Formats: sequence, structure tokens, C-alpha cells
Amino acid sequence: MGVSDLRRGMALFAVASAQFMVTLDMTIVNVALPAMRAGLGIDPVRLPWVVNSYALLFGGFLLLGGRAADLFGQRRLLLSGTAVFAVASLAGGLAQAPWQLVTARAAQGLGAALMAPAALALLTLTQREGPERARALGVYAAVSAVGGSAGVLAGGLLTEYAGWRWVMLVNVPIALAVVVLATRSVPSGVFGGKPGRLDVTGAVLATSGIGLLILGVVRTEQHTWTSATTSLTLGAAVVLLVAFVAWEGRASTGAPLLRLGLLAKRNVAGSNLFMLLLCAGQFASFYFVSLYLQQVLRLPTAQAGLAFLPMCGTVVVGIFASTRLLRRFGVRALLVLGGVLAAAGFAWFGLLSPDGGFTTDILGPSLVAGLGIGLCFVPLTAAATGGLPPHESGMASAVLNSSRQIGGAIGLAALVTAQVSFTRGRLAEGASVDLATTDGFGLGLALAGGCLLAAALIAVFVLPGEPAAARPAVIRGEGQVVD
Repeated sequence: MGVSDLRRGMALFAVASAQFMVTLDMTIVNVALPAMRAGLGIDPVRLPWVVNSYALLFGGFLLLGGRAADLFGQRRLLLSGTAVFAVASLAGGLAQAPWQLVTARAAQGLGAALMAPAALALLTLTQREGPERARALGVYAAVSAVGGSAGVLAGGLLTEYAGWRWVMLVNVPIALAVVVLATRSVPSGVFGGKPGRLDVTGAVLATSGIGLLILGVVRTEQHTWTSATTSLTLGAAVVLLVAFVAWEGRASTGAPLLRLGLLAKRNVAGSNLFMLLLCAGQFASFYFVSLYLQQVLRLPTAQAGLAFLPMCGTVVVGIFASTRLLRRFGVRALLVLGGVLAAAGFAWFGLLSPDGGFTTDILGPSLVAGLGIGLCFVPLTAAATGGLPPHESGMASAVLNSSRQIGGAIGLAALVTAQVSFTRGRLAEGASVDLATTDGFGLGLALAGGCLLAAALIAVFVLPGEPAAARPAVIRGEGQVVD
């Protein structure tokens, strides 16, 4: 392997590690929440903010992070975001009060919003077009897809055998590795663009609008969808986002946070709609299956985490199979197949039994759903970033990551609302607690399957047959980046 090949390999490893850390922390604290509550004396009402503060800052600042990467350099934003993430993880692991932990999680979300768009942009800009980039997208998709379920697994094992603080501290060595690898392998400077002024007005409108949207959704556990609090929060989010669209459409906006013409491309619009529905179903399914394992089957935390291994394995199989199948069958065919398989797997999960077990109720649907999810991520990433100039790569990456976050937050909140309502109805009918709880989880998982079926229809009717190929940008010599 020559020097340039080695550097591209190091760059890929840095990008993959950064993305893995970002997706890992979406779920790693979930199973550690009871231990965190006991260790720091967190009020049960405030406990969800250990999860929500990360989602709120991550989703809210993604578009800003993506545009900043395009203007000021993807490498600079990746390193800055990773540093923020590492410091926040250390602070969270050493927290002595609930507010310190929640603040650290919020700072992690901010760091993730800077890292994630820059990481995906660097992948497309440093890997050669063709088989090399396809393999790189496969690696990126693998860590993106596996990170969520790996977070449940790692959170359970770390909490049980090392203590809840290591759920936060585990990020520090990963972040250090990202900084070292990126510093040595990725050249400094701006890819395909030049430094300019950030669209401050657009940044304020987008960040506030997306932040209020996620805030309104994640608080539906305390405030119902029809409450005045939820209505006012979501109403304000809609007003701000409409104002953002109007502002970005102005011809006088020299460096827009989001070029609206980007969303007019069928491959970009279709892939983001698909990602939104995919993550709505996927995040909710992790939540329901995890609770079923612990509340109904009464498995210990570590065993509940290990139960996600089959799904992790088939996700990886699906991802690496898709890198080989993509050139032969195209984006649309793979997304239809993956969406239908994932929908079937989630619908199968919907048949959960209160006296079931891992082999009878979890293993089969995990394998089918995992394979379907795995087949989707590489073509989604390729479609969302294909055919775009290098100076808009961060923007496109931020939009895709925003779809992931918003879809996950809205899907989880909506499906949990349906699940809780159905469970209460079954209890009122006289069903046992285990039966009512299981039936509620089954409904939620069936609805998750419906999200994936809708995503498959998006692939059929919105996505073009083949996305435009992206122009390659490769590293040559001592760090010069050329098209």
C-alpha cells in the first residue's frame, strides 16, 4: 500500500470511528438510565433529559454544522467537534450532580452536530470514485446502522460490569483516536469552496425551528400531543421553519445554509424521506424490543443487550452485500428490497407473546429486519450525496443526518404514544399487565413496519432509477485535494 493509499485508509478509519461514536451515543445511555438515576439522585421527571438533551442539540445544530464545514473546512469542523465531544464525555463521566450530566449530554450533541456532516463529507471527498468509494460507503453505513444497536449492547455490558460512568467515559479514547488519525491523514483547508460569511439569519431560524420541533416531540411523554404546551411548541417550530425556507429562497442570500434547489433533486429528496421513515421505525423498534426483553421476559441488562447481536450481525451482512449489489441493481431496487424486508421483520416482531422467549419471538424477526436495514444504508448515502459539487457535500450530509435525527425523534414519540394508549386500553379491558404490555409493544412494532413499507413506496415513486454519479475528489501528493 502506497503512502496515498495508507492516508486514505487512515482517513476512512477516522471518519468511521467518528460516525460510530455519534450513533453509539444515541442509545448507549438508555439502559443505563436507572443506574444514573440511583447514582446521582435524578428526579424521574427529569431523567428523560439525559437522552433528550443530546437529541435536541444534535438535531438542532446539524444544518449549521454542515454549512460551517463547507465554508471553513471539513477537517477543522471534524477535529473541533470531536474535541467538544471528548471533553463533554469526560465531564459526564465525572458528573456529581444531575445538571452536570444533562449539560454534558447536551454538549455531546453539539459536538456530534459538528462532527457528523464533516465526517460524511470527508469520506466522499477523500475516497476514489468506484469500488474504493463503494467499500468506504459500506464501512460508513455499517457503523451508522450498527451504532444504535451496539449502543444498547455496550450500555448494558458497561453498566453491569464497569458502572454507568463508563457509558460516558468510553467515548474519550475513541475521540482521541479520531483526532490522531484525522490530523495525520486529512489535509487542512476547505474542499471545493472558499471561506465566507455564514448565513447567520438562516442559522438562527433553522437551529431554533428544528430545536423546537424536536423539543416538542420528545416532551410528549410529559405533555400530550393535544396539550397547549405541545401545540405552542410545534406551532412555533413550524413558523420558524417556514421563515427559514422563505429566507433561504431569497436571491440575496449569498451563502445559504441550505440551497433549496438541493431538495428539488429527486435522489436527494427521496433518500431523505426514506431515511426519515427508516429511522422512525428503527429507533422505535429498538425501544420496544429492549423494554419487552426487560419488562416482559425479565432478562438482566447485559442479556437484554446481547439479544441485539443477531440484528447487528445481519445489518453488517446486508451492508456489505449492498456494496456489491449496488452497481448491478441500482439504488431504487436495493431500497425497495431492503424496505420490504425490514417491514416484514418489524411486522413479525409485532407477534410478540407474553410467555415467549428469545428463540421464538426475537431471533427470527431480528435476522429479517437486520438484513433489510443493512441493505438500505449504502444506497441511501450514495443517493443523498451523489452528483453534488464538493462545496455542498457538508450541506447534503447535514440534511441526511437531520432526517435521521428528526425521523427517529418523531417516530419514537408517535409510536410510543400509540403503544401507551393501546396498552392502557387493554388494561381497562381486564388484560393482565404482561399481556397488555406485550400487545402494546406489538402494535408499536407493527406500526414501525408500516413506516418501512411507506419508505419502500417512496423508493418506487420518488427516487430516480439511478442517481447521478458524484464527481470524485482524491488526495494526491502532500495533501492537495483535486477534482
